[in-house]
Amino acid sequence: MESGKPANRGRARSPGDVLETPLTKRFGLHYPFVSAGMAFVALPELVSAVSNVGGLGVLGATPEPACALRARIHQIRALTPKPFGVDFVHDVGAMGPFVTAAHIGVCAAERVPLVVFHLNLPDIQFVIDLSDAGIEVWFQTGDASQAAQAIALGVTGIVAQGEEAGGHNNSVVRSEDAFRAIRAVAPTNVLVLWAGGIADGPTAAAALQAGADGVWVGTRMVATHEAYAHSTYKARILDVTSSSETTFTTMFGPEYPGGRQRVLCNDVVRQFAGREATIPDSGSPAAIGRTVLFPGVGDLAVAMPKFSALVPIPDTIGDFEQMNMPAGGMSAKRVDTVEPAAEVVVSMMERARAILEAELETDTNTEA
Repeated sequence: MESGKPANRGRARSPGDVLETPLTKRFGLHYPFVSAGMAFVALPELVSAVSNVGGLGVLGATPEPACALRARIHQIRALTPKPFGVDFVHDVGAMGPFVTAAHIGVCAAERVPLVVFHLNLPDIQFVIDLSDAGIEVWFQTGDASQAAQAIALGVTGIVAQGEEAGGHNNSVVRSEDAFRAIRAVAPTNVLVLWAGGIADGPTAAAALQAGADGVWVGTRMVATHEAYAHSTYKARILDVTSSSETTFTTMFGPEYPGGRQRVLCNDVVRQFAGREATIPDSGSPAAIGRTVLFPGVGDLAVAMPKFSALVPIPDTIGDFEQMNMPAGGMSAKRVDTVEPAAEVVVSMMERARAILEAELETDTNTEA
């Protein structure tokens, strides 16, 4: 899927017929497109924009409290009547668990269509409570063995995350290898999505041609008008010309120590990525900026210490060369414009449709 930056696409075409897969049939979607539930960035405006155009928008719920989650769900429902999801990092941070029984209770009471867990297997009671409420439960992983365990717990979909994907990512294999290994262990009634390196029509078409039920798209969606990311963060994605301009690191996170992420290379990443053990223990590090937690539902102003895991949002001020900017390099190098999310979804999926139809016509003519 390697390629350089595309030329400007212009405005998206109008949606054609449904690009049908088991994912679109299960959720009543127009496109087998799911926007990643990115913490801090995937808030109601992005979620609703994707869902309204026929994809499936997913809210990045972590690390907001359950009351804020309920408010976000209500905001989404005020913006779209379409299906959407909620994504949780299932892990423990400096302040405790990111997802609790209270969060699950909110999702169950609100009857959200989908809940996605990431990193660690969900508690069996979480799966039971959500399933009893009629909610689809997915799990994101790059490991086929972990995927099989999640399926045994009752999840109905796996997001197969390869090492190309940005953000928190424990995968050690390419997206294609992760997808094929997970597809091999998943029953036919379990959806398997491709995550990592999807940023345009050709990459989406390749994933669908390989048998993916849908594509899970993160980095490309950061560079949209509706994403709640700082303009500097979006601009730096546009500046990427090579996948080597992102890397893995565990440096970010007094709030979430040890979390492995693929991020954009700025000054602090170039200094310490791969050399995290050399980071000096300076006690309480000086602030690198300020930001706002729970924007729009809590608006809590906080200082950002050096190596903060918090992602720069429009409310953030400070030294961006010291901040955490998650991104996948293979996707970022294909992104050259910040566009409305709806245009990204339609242009990507209509281009994917054209590629798939051309391949089908070629195969048919060859057989004839």
